[in-house]
Amino acid sequence: MKLIPGFAFVAIIIVSIFSCAKRGSITGGPKDETPPQFVRSYPPNFSTNFKSDEVKIYFDELISLDKPDQQVIVSPPMKIKPEITPLAGARKFIKIKFKDTLSPNTTYTINFGSSVVDYNEKNAFPFFQYVFSTGSELDSLSFKGTVVDAFKKDTEKNISAFLYEANAQFNDSTIFTTVPRYVSNTLDSTIFEFKNLKAGTYHLVAVKDKNSNYVYDPKQEKIAFLKKNIRIPEDSMAHIRLFQEALPFKLSRVKQTSKYGFEVGYFGEIDITGLEVTPLVKDQSMEATYFKLAEKDTLKVYIKPFVAQDSMVINIKNNTINDTLISRYKDQYLDTLKVKKVNIKSTLRIEEAIQLTANSPLTEIDPTRINIIDNDSTSVKFTYELNRFKNIASIQFDKKEDDKYTLNLLPEAITDFLGQKNDSIQLNFKTGESAEFGNLALSISGISSPKIVQLTKNDKVIYQKIASAATNNINFDAIDPDEYDVRIIIDENDNGKWDTGNYFDKQQPEKTYFFPETLNIRANWDVQQAIAVPQSLINKP
Repeated sequence: MKLIPGFAFVAIIIVSIFSCAKRGSITGGPKDETPPQFVRSYPPNFSTNFKSDEVKIYFDELISLDKPDQQVIVSPPMKIKPEITPLAGARKFIKIKFKDTLSPNTTYTINFGSSVVDYNEKNAFPFFQYVFSTGSELDSLSFKGTVVDAFKKDTEKNISAFLYEANAQFNDSTIFTTVPRYVSNTLDSTIFEFKNLKAGTYHLVAVKDKNSNYVYDPKQEKIAFLKKNIRIPEDSMAHIRLFQEALPFKLSRVKQTSKYGFEVGYFGEIDITGLEVTPLVKDQSMEATYFKLAEKDTLKVYIKPFVAQDSMVINIKNNTINDTLISRYKDQYLDTLKVKKVNIKSTLRIEEAIQLTANSPLTEIDPTRINIIDNDSTSVKFTYELNRFKNIASIQFDKKEDDKYTLNLLPEAITDFLGQKNDSIQLNFKTGESAEFGNLALSISGISSPKIVQLTKNDKVIYQKIASAATNNINFDAIDPDEYDVRIIIDENDNGKWDTGNYFDKQQPEKTYFFPETLNIRANWDVQQAIAVPQSLINKP
């Protein structure tokens, strides 16, 4: 028999141990995908003649609460919200401590949404509810509904739905000041459901309740409502559309930004009909003009000449307001005229105009000091338009495919409100080949009114066409290759824009329809798409 040296024997043992460990390594077992299960509660769920000030709800494993401030809904709401734990850490039970006096003969529902999750894997126990009544019976009726955004393709999550008792105490101001009788929430869907209702007549409102105070704040929140009251149990379903109200035009503040310039902020939708801006200066004749800053609710106001004084009083009025603002006033730097392109890209579509703007108000264009030449140095005829409210000069001309153009602004071609004129400016543009773009032909049916057809991306309008009631074939030619959503606005008042709703006037927003498919427009492709707007949309409130 051959003997194995001691050190070799030890090495063999070690190798054997590691080999065994590799073949049969211990794992944690299958992943836990089972949500927590309700075991019991004290007092029991669905209790009547409820008199306790505390509830404990037990589960079969350690749980925690995920975003309880967003998910846990108490209906009817309490003036002082109950204390619900655990907000952190892990327990096998939820404790609810009531801080407010419970109303008599009332059925309460505490909806936990999807907030109850197991502590380790965060598996949710969805739609768990604890229900009790302070009276001898539980209310058992229900009502469902859907809420969708009136203008955007996707609807925000966690929209709160409110039911108010339509009694003698209810009026149009109630939703601004008083918590509703019943509360529900869409959570991660567009569907809300009220349970454990009592029979009666109710007013339905849904709100994106950003501050979770169960009342409507029109400055920051969207609203949806049903114009007529609902009757329980006769009514069981409603469809409502969420919108942001256009606030009344109101001035907010003013500040001087340069020697002649002021910025006037405002709220709401501005009406430029009859809009006048007047400096109020004693024993001095002054002149003012204005334009709107792009992407901001701000008027840029210019006043001349400069007068040495401590403050400037500006009167602004139109058909709805007549107000004055006061700004500190001192000699500052002068806004020198700076002309720039609105079009960021140098490549123009065939139907696209060259757009120019400036940091000061444009007042005059001298076409004799403007010329456009093509790649062959041939002069091109053009037309122009000055939009003073937007402070944009649009220059349009006939273009050829795959050509280059030079826009020359000779000195004094453009004059601003302060009498300043431009120096020589040269801007180069080009047009692409038709093969670089795509074409989209839409055939729309189901609408017998004027319409606005928009191609959008992430809810931003990229292309738009306004069509009459009789026009059903809409063509978008030479558009950039990309993926687009199609939004159709049913322009009932034929004013060329989407009109939002108004709760006080009981006015619903104009209807919109999003084609469910995203259209892929490729270079050198012609896409034809038929769109049938469903009559169910047309008939909805």
